[in-house]
Amino acid sequence: MPNRTSRLDAARGLIAGALSVLMLMGGDVSQAAAQPAHAQEEAIRAALAKWTADFNAGRTQGICDLFSHDLRYDYRGHPERGYDDLCGLLQRSLSDRTKRYTYALVIKEILVSGDLAVVRLVWTLKATRQDGSGESVTEEPGMDVFRKQSDGVWKIIRYIAYEASQ
Repeated sequence: MPNRTSRLDAARGLIAGALSVLMLMGGDVSQAAAQPAHAQEEAIRAALAKWTADFNAGRTQGICDLFSHDLRYDYRGHPERGYDDLCGLLQRSLSDRTKRYTYALVIKEILVSGDLAVVRLVWTLKATRQDGSGESVTEEPGMDVFRKQSDGVWKIIRYIAYEASQ
């Protein structure tokens, strides 16, 4: 099992790689001057907070709005997937009356470069059976890449996540 230092080095490498991707994807730094970085970070925080509240309340309408239609994501141990896969999974999970799912979110860092941003975060998913027969808790560290859309809304275009080792 890797030690804390090697995990920190790996995380720093991921952030450096994500920043490189931002630059290669054409993040327009001149747009950053048009809106202070703090305001952009707050807009992203607000989008994540709204999504979390909607998910936890079981609101299926609009649950996919945080994600761009060109989404690609990787979750350790699963094949790469896209928007339709994720949206279907979210809809099915929230419609399942045998379980209750809730997410808690910890944002570790938001880096903004023009119309792109990288968010380093940890989601904690709790699944509880409605009959009271069991509960599971999963910690999911990850990184989300957001793109500011033409209407000014930030949406996730890429993300990577994995289940934390216990």
